[in-house]
Amino acid sequence: MTNIGGTAPKLTRATLGDAVRELTARDAGLACIVAKHGPPPLWARPQGFATLVRIILEQQVSLQSAATLYRRLDLGVGGMTPTSVLQAGDSGLTSHGLTRQKARFVLALAEQVESGVLDLAALPRQPDADVAAALMSVPGIGPWSASIYLLMALRRPDVWPPGDLALHKALQELHRLPVLPRSDEAEYIAEQWSPWRAVAARILWHDYLASRGRS
Repeated sequence: MTNIGGTAPKLTRATLGDAVRELTARDAGLACIVAKHGPPPLWARPQGFATLVRIILEQQVSLQSAATLYRRLDLGVGGMTPTSVLQAGDSGLTSHGLTRQKARFVLALAEQVESGVLDLAALPRQPDADVAAALMSVPGIGPWSASIYLLMALRRPDVWPPGDLALHKALQELHRLPVLPRSDEAEYIAEQWSPWRAVAARILWHDYLASRGRS
């Protein structure tokens, strides 16, 4: 995870389009995907606590399952804020469908945000590596979760989510690999797309979903 020119850039619809044109000019495989399915969505998410909770819920489950669980939890606690989560407590979170492990993770996040240990408002001004380090200091937020927040909420352009299964499957199909690439192999392949790895990821996700009839 890097920053262009030492700043904290942010993808917009315009810069996403510029990046797609650059990547498709450089990479025939990505060009075929875009020709087949069109440019990828921006897939922007709001910054803040609620998005991080949703990312935690998405770990190792389908996006549909996580979305259903998030809606149930949001309704159950009366709005997704650190205060409402802390008031619900472990028993309240598990009663709305969270596993005990994910309840612990969500509570740890709420505690750090509520206490100011994790300053979410400061993250947009910080370099990628500092953002990732701050997020990964929270139990339950690892490299994948931190990268998804950087990529979708902060919209950083050169982030590659390590260990993302959909991306690994898309890479396998793109390069006709005999086996699913390991995380380090996927990251090595993605290096060729810097400084637009987050855009290449969007193109590959778009292909993965569209080829399976999903949006």
